[in-house]
Order: sequence, then structure tokens, then C-alpha cells
Amino acid sequence: MAAAADGTVGKALDVLEQVSGFGRPVRFSEVLSQSDLPKPTLYRFMQTLTNQRMLEYDPDRQTYAPGTRLVRLAHSAWSQSSLAQVAGDHLHALSEATGETVHLAKLDHAHVLYLDKRNAAQPVEMYSQAGKIGPAYCTGVGKVMLAFLPENSAEVVMAQQSFHRYTGATLTSPRALRAEFPGIRENGYSFDREEHEPGIICIAVPILTEGHRLLGALSVTSTTDRTNLAGLEKQANRLKSTARAISAEAQAWSFPDHMTLKQTGP
Repeated sequence: MAAAADGTVGKALDVLEQVSGFGRPVRFSEVLSQSDLPKPTLYRFMQTLTNQRMLEYDPDRQTYAPGTRLVRLAHSAWSQSSLAQVAGDHLHALSEATGETVHLAKLDHAHVLYLDKRNAAQPVEMYSQAGKIGPAYCTGVGKVMLAFLPENSAEVVMAQQSFHRYTGATLTSPRALRAEFPGIRENGYSFDREEHEPGIICIAVPILTEGHRLLGALSVTSTTDRTNLAGLEKQANRLKSTARAISAEAQAWSFPDHMTLKQTGP
């Protein structure tokens, strides 16, 4: 939730994000059940957001959904400041060459935000979709980005991970996750060993600027029915080459920092 210092704007944005997070039109009572705000305050925020076309209200169904103004702003932000804008052709070429699913992602505070996804020749049903967020500690793209963050930034993100056990392979403690970082940095890639979804494996590399600032991550994802980690590892050089090409093209753009970190205490 927004910090107190963010005031009214921060609280309104929290409400907007909460409504969007349902992934479907939602009734006021549903938002209220998950909100820390008093009912009159929440109602006032939702009315203001509706008046500003950031939310859209359907009087017949009595539901709220993201509004046209929000969609327009999101499209503008996506086209101007997203790696997806410069990476598209590279992702397509990588998916064609490997025959597997390719993901492009960045960190959004403590989460992984999937920016783009190119499906394999024979697509496999999995959680990730462009625009979705996922956990950082148990995905290949998340782990490789954590490993290549500056130490103080990585610690802030690590402190916000839930370490929920999704599968028997999920790393469920900061210590277990940190133990992988030296190997990830040395090799320049990480694996997802069925840590988020059973049967889904991937290899991921960071996308770094020339100054080693983290822009995002790139992965090739497959299933244990098709291949194994050794098979995916053969794609490491191709992945790294694609990440360098995306980074080089991105240098002509003015990207925002990979994330905005808020730390508490001195």
C-alpha cells in the first residue's frame, strides 16, 4: 500500500491498482472487503476515479473496471518506456530459433512484471502472460534480476518476498535464494527448476546496460516433457547474445530506473 507520506494521491493510486488487480469488473463490496480504507473514504476515491475516467462504472451490473483514460495512459507509458518496444523483433527471432517460449520481464518493486511473451511452435499453458506480475524468488527471470541488482537494492526486494512454497522445488528462504547468487553471477544465467509451476523449466539472463545497470531479463522456457536443464543450458550463449542486442538498441532510449525502492529506517 502507499506510504502515509504519499497522501491522497498515493491512496487513490492504491485503490486504482486494487480494482485493476481483480482482472475483471468488480463490485464495490468486493473492493471494500480487501481495503484498509473506511467505507465512505473508499467510496469517495472510487467516485473521483470514475469522474476522472480512470475507472469505468457499469450501472447495470454495478461494477467498476479500468477506465479509458487509464488505458490510454498505460498504452502511452508502454510505448515510451518499455523494453518491449525495442525487444519485439529480437524476441520473435529467439523464439523461432529455439522453438520454445520466450519471456521478457522487468522488476516492478518486489514482483516480476512480464512485458512480452512469444509462444513456442507448440504452446504450453503456463501462468506467465504479458502484463501479468509474478514472484521474483521462484522464477528464472526474477532470480537472475535479483542476483544482478546492487546488494542494497536486492536486500530491499528480498525482504518483500513471500517465500510461499509453490512446488517441492521452490526455494522457501532468503538464505537458500542468496546461495544461488554467486553461481548465477559467475555463469551469467539462472534456472527455474520447476520452482513456480510443476513441469515448467527455464533459463534466464539479465539485460544490462554498458554500465551494468539492470534493465530487465530474458528467458527461454520449456517443459520437462520436451527437454531438461542441460538442454536449456545449450541456449545460454544465444540468450546472452540476444540480451546484448536488446541492450544495445535500448541505449538510444531513455529508460526509467528498473524500480523505485522505498526503504524504512535510517
